[in-house]
Amino acid sequence: EHGFRGEASDGEQVKDGIDTKTRLPILSLYGNRKKPAKEDLQDVDWVIFDIQDVGARFYTYISSLSYIMEACAENNIPLMILDRPNPHGQYVDGPVRQEGFASFVGLHPIPVVHGMTIGEYAQMVNGERWLADQLQCKLEVIPCDHYDHRSYYDLPVKPSPNLPNMRAIYLYPSICFFEGTQVSVGRGTDKQFQVIGAPGFTKGDYAFTPVPMPGSKHPPQENKLCNGFDLTKLDLDTIKNRNAIDLSYLVRFYDDYEPKNKFFLENLFFDKLAGTDQLRKQLMAGKSAAEIRASWAEDLHAFKLIRKKYLLYRDFE
Repeated sequence: EHGFRGEASDGEQVKDGIDTKTRLPILSLYGNRKKPAKEDLQDVDWVIFDIQDVGARFYTYISSLSYIMEACAENNIPLMILDRPNPHGQYVDGPVRQEGFASFVGLHPIPVVHGMTIGEYAQMVNGERWLADQLQCKLEVIPCDHYDHRSYYDLPVKPSPNLPNMRAIYLYPSICFFEGTQVSVGRGTDKQFQVIGAPGFTKGDYAFTPVPMPGSKHPPQENKLCNGFDLTKLDLDTIKNRNAIDLSYLVRFYDDYEPKNKFFLENLFFDKLAGTDQLRKQLMAGKSAAEIRASWAEDLHAFKLIRKKYLLYRDFE
C-alpha cells in the first residue's frame, strides 16, 4: 500500500511498474491482485518479507503477508520473514473478528491488537491452518535480537504516509474505527491520526480542514471544515503506557453527534474494521466503554491461549 516509495494514497490502486531509483520491476499487490500469481514466482528460489507492521488487524500489511504465504504454499516456494518489533506488542485488546466479517482489513479471527510480531503472526496463520485449503507455507523467521513483548520500540522511519510519528501509531488502534464513520482522523492534514472531527459537530474545541496532499489525494471530508478534538495535546507517555484500546473517543463522539443515523457510513465499513457488527450496535444502544470492553473478555482469553503457542519472544504477562 502507498506504493514502493510510499507516495500513493491510502486505498489507491497501485500499478505494476519500474522503480524510479533501482530500475527494478515492481509487481503491485495493491492493484489488480492481492496475491502473487504463479507466473510472478517463476524462477524464484525464496520470497523475503521485510516490512514494518504496526500491530493492528486492520493495518493491511499482515493481510498481504497471508496472501503471500498462500502463494508460496501453492507454488512450493519457501518464505523468509525478517522479523520486526511490534510497537503495539505489549498488549492484546479489541473485538476478535467474527465469522461473516472477513475482509482485507481483517482476514483472520484475531483481535484488533494481536500483540504479535509479523513472524509470530505468520506462525499462527500456518499453525492454525488459516490459509486457503488449509495449506501450510514453508516458513523461516529470522528473529529480532534484544526484543520481547515488554519492550517499547520507537519506529525510526514512518511505516506509511499517514502514520507520521509515534503519537499517531499509539492512537491508531483506538481511532481507526472512525474511518467507518463521518469523522475525519486527520488524513489530508499534518496531524494524521492525531485529530478527530466532522462537519457540523458542535462539541469540539478544535477545527481543521482536510485537503489533498501526498499519501491522501482525496481525504475524507475533503475541503470541509471539521470540528472536533486535537489529540496532540495529550501526554505522549500516557498514550504510550495505556496498553489498551481507548474507547472514550468513539463513545463520546457518537454520544454527541447528530444526527446519529448518519454517523456510520452506509457501506458499514465500520463493521469490517471492528470485525463484527456488535460494536456498532453497542454504541447505538448507548453502552458504556466498560460494558463494551467486558463483552470482549471471553474471546480475548481464548485468543491469548492460541497466541501463546506461536510466540518467539518473552511475553508481557
